[in-house]
Amino acid sequence: MFELGKTAFVLVDVQGKLASVMHEREALYRNLEILVRGMKALDVPVIWMEQIPEKMGPTIPELTTHLDDHTPIAKRCFSCCMSEEFQAALKETRASQVILAGIETHVCIYQTAHDLLEFAFDVEVIGDAVSSRFATNRDIALQKLIDIGAGVTSAEGILFELMRTSEHPAFRDILKIVK
Repeated sequence: MFELGKTAFVLVDVQGKLASVMHEREALYRNLEILVRGMKALDVPVIWMEQIPEKMGPTIPELTTHLDDHTPIAKRCFSCCMSEEFQAALKETRASQVILAGIETHVCIYQTAHDLLEFAFDVEVIGDAVSSRFATNRDIALQKLIDIGAGVTSAEGILFELMRTSEHPAFRDILKIVK
């Protein structure tokens, strides 16, 4: 089980034209927005990554609206773990558990999860908040992630897992976010 105080959320490369051609784009955007808002409501540290933003463009406005108090970390590598800035940001959170969402599942999400697992982090990939241009690539990557030891869950599922109880102070806020 993932726990508040041990968990960081990593938003990966939901940018520009590439984001607009993702499989099931509307559902992806909705679930990513639920995650970003929910993580903030639960005070989970958010690490926001962008792949070569000068070429790929900025993160979609549906998400940046909720990230005004964060700054994206630019990268050129596929695995976020190859970025020294990412490593420093993750270390600062003191997390042992990492939640991943974004694009593309078979490239940056898979490689980041693989490396995090190698570094002994618990990894949960949000299956309804990751995508690829083609469903086949997403589906194969999700299976590979399970095979290497990552968990896969849903946006709503992880928020309730982190709260554990309806008595959590953010429960009503989370209910509003997921509706």
